[in-house]
Amino acid sequence: MGEISNFQLGVVGALFLSVASSVSIVICNKALMSNLGFPFATTLTSWHLMVTYCTLHVAHRLNFFESKPIDTKTVMLFGMLNGISIGFLNLSLGFNSVGFYQMTKLAIIPFTVMLETIFLKKQFSSKIRLSLFLLLVGVGIASITDLQLNFMGTVLSLLAIITTCVGQILTNTIQKRLSVSSTQLLYQSAPFQAAILFVSGPFLDQCLTNKNVFAYKYSPVVLAFIILSCLISVSVNFSTFLVIGKTSPVTYQVLGHLKTCLVLGFGYTLLHDPFTERNLIGILVAIAGMGLYSYFCTQESKKKQGDLCLGSQIKDKETAALLAGVHQDKESHEVKKSNKDSLV
Repeated sequence: MGEISNFQLGVVGALFLSVASSVSIVICNKALMSNLGFPFATTLTSWHLMVTYCTLHVAHRLNFFESKPIDTKTVMLFGMLNGISIGFLNLSLGFNSVGFYQMTKLAIIPFTVMLETIFLKKQFSSKIRLSLFLLLVGVGIASITDLQLNFMGTVLSLLAIITTCVGQILTNTIQKRLSVSSTQLLYQSAPFQAAILFVSGPFLDQCLTNKNVFAYKYSPVVLAFIILSCLISVSVNFSTFLVIGKTSPVTYQVLGHLKTCLVLGFGYTLLHDPFTERNLIGILVAIAGMGLYSYFCTQESKKKQGDLCLGSQIKDKETAALLAGVHQDKESHEVKKSNKDSLV
């Protein structure tokens, strides 16, 4: 029971760290891009990953964690896939309206459920599916304002959905099947993610903004916000791998929509963004969906733990009965042998 309690505390800590760091970096990046006019999102993400890798390398040198070797081909393809998914998400935002981009993010949950059901044979109860549907409806009401479609944007959104879902499923699967921690996997894959975004980032940003990141005039305030964003990103990247490893890709996406609701609330409170009754209703519906999802997941987890304990108790009883039978047979054999000896 102590191990289960420690695991649950670890999950809660990972969820809290993910929410706090993600909301912080969104607010920081919004100030950097909207208020200070730094629009190079993909290049900034490559810097995030480079700082994350350097931080983990220092932590490794100081023996905060042990590096576990992973097959180079596996970690390279995994890192490149995650880097490509970030690029597709940024391109999707650039070629689509904000509303269609939000639809793209909403589609990640049902697509992940479908992939895990088909390829990993994972079962999702009707209660879990209902809570996820309620969550998606709420976030959709709160965040989707327009739906302008175009062919290129739709293709990019589909590619973003596929690569993001597969990348997050692999994040969970690799950690469990290869018995590596979130820190070890992030440390091994971050250089490949950073490399592919560092090479493609300036080109993608120029396509989306018609501006050159190398020609940008960096003021001290912009540099300070970039450094702050990179430092927060270490916590964001670490908590992302941690949450997916300890829970599941679907739970991580649910958490992501909680962050969306919090960002909308903080945007209204701190940055005085426009806020309507529709936003409020959507957020309340989404929170209800998240609450139900959390409740149903907890109930199913307790049921599984109870079944495991019951199975363990039955197995212990069967083992005890078997040992008792062996002991009785041994005693009977000794009595018979003793009787034979006395007759002789």
